[in-house]
Amino acid sequence: MTKGEMKKVSPSIDDWLKEAKAHPLALQEGMFLVHNGVVRQTPKAQVRQGLDDGSLVKGMEFAYNAAKVDAAIAETYKMEGIFYIKVWLNEGQLSLGDDIMYVLIGGDIRPHVIDALQFLVGKIKNECVTEIEQKQ
Repeated sequence: MTKGEMKKVSPSIDDWLKEAKAHPLALQEGMFLVHNGVVRQTPKAQVRQGLDDGSLVKGMEFAYNAAKVDAAIAETYKMEGIFYIKVWLNEGQLSLGDDIMYVLIGGDIRPHVIDALQFLVGKIKNECVTEIEQKQ
């Protein structure tokens, strides 16, 4: 990070929930789920595939395609029982423990909200972002 460059400030989930509950469709919502992805020390390949090369993550370069994220959100809104979605993505050089993303989903019943969260976070991770782990 160059001198004078500011990191993005993570959102307040309390504020997000207040905003969501004030939304015109809020009375149709029976639950909200929040996903908060953070930069972890264990490499993705080790966690997901069991491939341990002895390295540790020291940071991550993170970027996203806003148009693809917007399209993924629009697709998620088409799912049954989903009335509210809010997404925040970080960007640039991230350190261990930094927030990568927040996703909030509001919907009518638990199965619909869980399915929508799984769908949207998966779509964002697989199709909309670039994560380059820096290892030590």
